[in-house]
Amino acid sequence: MRNILSALVTMLTVIASAAAQERTEVIMLENEKWWGSVTDLGKYMPFDSESQFRFNHQTQNFNNQTTPLLVSNMGRYIWSDSPLKVEISDGKIIIDAARGTVECVEAGSTLREAFMAAAAAHFPASGTVPPDLFFSVPQYNTWIELIYNQSQEDILKYAHSIVDNGFPTGILMIDDNWQKYYGNFEFRPDRFPDPKGMIDELHALGFKVMLWVCPFVSPDSQEFRWLREKDYLVKTADGSRPAILDWWNGLSACYDLSNPEAFEYYRSILVKMQEEFGVDGFKFDAGDPERYQAKDIMPYDGKSFDTEQTELWAKLGLLFPYNEFRACWKMGGEALVQRLGDKEYSWDGVVRLVPSMIAAGLLGHPYTCPDMIGGGQFGSFLNIDQDKFDQSLIVRSCQIHSMMPMMQFSVAPWRVLSAENLEIVKQMAILHAKFAPYIMQYAHHAAKTGEPIVRCMEYQYPHQGMEMIKDQFMLGDKYLVAPMTTPGTERTVVLPKGTWRDEQGKRYRGGKTYTIQVPLARLPYFELVK
Repeated sequence: MRNILSALVTMLTVIASAAAQERTEVIMLENEKWWGSVTDLGKYMPFDSESQFRFNHQTQNFNNQTTPLLVSNMGRYIWSDSPLKVEISDGKIIIDAARGTVECVEAGSTLREAFMAAAAAHFPASGTVPPDLFFSVPQYNTWIELIYNQSQEDILKYAHSIVDNGFPTGILMIDDNWQKYYGNFEFRPDRFPDPKGMIDELHALGFKVMLWVCPFVSPDSQEFRWLREKDYLVKTADGSRPAILDWWNGLSACYDLSNPEAFEYYRSILVKMQEEFGVDGFKFDAGDPERYQAKDIMPYDGKSFDTEQTELWAKLGLLFPYNEFRACWKMGGEALVQRLGDKEYSWDGVVRLVPSMIAAGLLGHPYTCPDMIGGGQFGSFLNIDQDKFDQSLIVRSCQIHSMMPMMQFSVAPWRVLSAENLEIVKQMAILHAKFAPYIMQYAHHAAKTGEPIVRCMEYQYPHQGMEMIKDQFMLGDKYLVAPMTTPGTERTVVLPKGTWRDEQGKRYRGGKTYTIQVPLARLPYFELVK
């Protein structure tokens, strides 16, 4: 039966290659589960015969990374070089490719074999790893504390508070509104009297410094007029004038990175920022494909709309080792630092972290950070009443981060937590630093093989009935991490066969499910010892 289905898929692939808009239908096998395509749908993965989903890569990225890839626990994968319109319904995966062909390949019999084959064929590992500092110590982002009120005084105050509260120094990201307006790369003189002095002081404290940037340009600014004259902006569909695109900060023109001169000009601006101010790298925000709809714009090369502009944005960032992306199209296997999309300060936000991190890895992005600790929605952290504020959510979020490839603070934990809970969070930052050599080992492994650092149980232990587990994960081959992702102090843990030792030194026989107590100060993890 399986061979018949595979032959049917092959036939449909041939049909799809004959007509770009031809529909491809893949019938799920018995007990087959699928992961991939959209990072922030991780909570709903794996997709199976009961799943009902529709999404379109050209119009939806769910605030995160997308890739035209689906991988199954039965060793199959689906790939297209172009954006996909996907419907999962009644045990079928129905696909319309925007352009070109759709492949369905039988690569083996496990999820790992499917992923490794897809990676080797379509996004081989580059051999390059982002700088060690991303993995070894926490990152800090000024967004939650300062929002759009970025200033030299407050950034330095935030940095000194990190040090004064005993947290390890690492990478500090200065977020949106340090510049005069979009498309301008001058520090606001009313808020940054000495930006070079500020960055020098941050370096002296032990931080690397990254600046928030985006591809947008404020309309009718001096930069807009110059860029329009140079033909460096995406145009309206009829090609008559620069397109004004709608994004979360209003209406703006946008760089057209399909113009090689525009691409090079943007790169040169960033290099100049590094040379003039000592900036170490950049947070490349925005670039979401839904901003570049074919019906609205005419790119310079006549074809690089929607996802291609998103991909070019990532290729620009790849030129700077200290980079970060939230939106990305393809680019798996590259030394790009990805971050999960901003989550609400809620338990739903916490419960999404593990499955979304698993999904990111299965799209070829092993170097991923799980959002900001506690979530990236600033409204939740305004005018906090500590008596009503659920501090446990911050603690549990931080515990998940501590055993991930990267961890990032934004809300200042010393502002929102009690002394007792602040100490727990600080210990999690120290734990992450302790695991840095192990994490770096797998970061370098990923650079050679493409394999995820964060792995779902099915990836590591195929066909042992663990494909639906979403609240525990493997960190590399050796550590099973079982954080609390919901309110409470008790959870079950499924241990695969073998002998395991928890972080408290207690040994367990694998092949069983255990109920464990998890007080707020505890992060359960288990080392495979035999």
